[in-house]
Amino acid sequence: MKKTIKVKKFIEELNLTPIYLGDQKTLNILSTDLNRPGLQLSGFFEYFSMDRVQLFGKGEIEYLKSLSPEICRARLEKYFSYPIPCVIISRNQHPDEMIIDVARKHDVPLFLSTLDTMKISNLVSIFLDNELAPTIARHGGLIDVYGVGIFLTGESGIGKSETALELIKRGHRMIADDVVEIRKISDNILTGRSPDVIRHLMEIRGIGLVDVSVLYGMGAVMESKTITLCIHLAAGDVKDIDRLGMNTEYTTLLGVDIPKITIPVRPGRNLAIIIEVAAMNFRLKSLGHNPAESLDQDLLNLLG
Repeated sequence: MKKTIKVKKFIEELNLTPIYLGDQKTLNILSTDLNRPGLQLSGFFEYFSMDRVQLFGKGEIEYLKSLSPEICRARLEKYFSYPIPCVIISRNQHPDEMIIDVARKHDVPLFLSTLDTMKISNLVSIFLDNELAPTIARHGGLIDVYGVGIFLTGESGIGKSETALELIKRGHRMIADDVVEIRKISDNILTGRSPDVIRHLMEIRGIGLVDVSVLYGMGAVMESKTITLCIHLAAGDVKDIDRLGMNTEYTTLLGVDIPKITIPVRPGRNLAIIIEVAAMNFRLKSLGHNPAESLDQDLLNLLG
């Protein structure tokens, strides 16, 4: 399925110079791959990835210069007649008027990049990987605690925002509050960010909206973060909870299993400290140190 990308964002994120835009405000792009149209410019259109961003490198530009004006225009006319999303020209090679004229005739956006062909190709691929990634929105918060991206969930009113605020006061960073946009950027990696309209904002019941970036500075916020742990806040006593941490629970988001910890919420519990410990313990387990498994092995050794 095609996804619409704003032309303004495309230009700003990739540091492009627009040569021709027409009236287009968005680009419809299907694939994260790029196409270098050497074969098409030579007249071969049997296999043409027309739905991709098109990239003209030095080879394509020099080849066009080697053609007679009549043949060059005929090739360009046929090439630009296909529904390609846009064309990027690398190495700051400003195109001649014929290319601009044909692009304008077929209303195909034309951009110029100062980067060499390989660098702009990689940059565009990374940008499109993020923009075209499968995305869902989920209720919850996203906090960076000791480098661990924690997706904080729980029923409305359970205290997620208040807990996140305490973590921010303790030096950790907020990515999103209330709504998290989750993107699957690879088979097993999820990143989360806040919707643009509520970025850096947090709702505190009884106070209203506060801007965390203003209250605590830009060092207290992040734009995005890889989600590596889910912590679910549950009211009261939680039945069948694993008190030793021997078993690992998971929650599935976009087909990716994320380790999950359920923390009971009761009066007097300092949730911020508990979440800090959970983050540090998660990092230790990732390094191969599991206190529960060590205790289990020690007990087996004593019994043996």
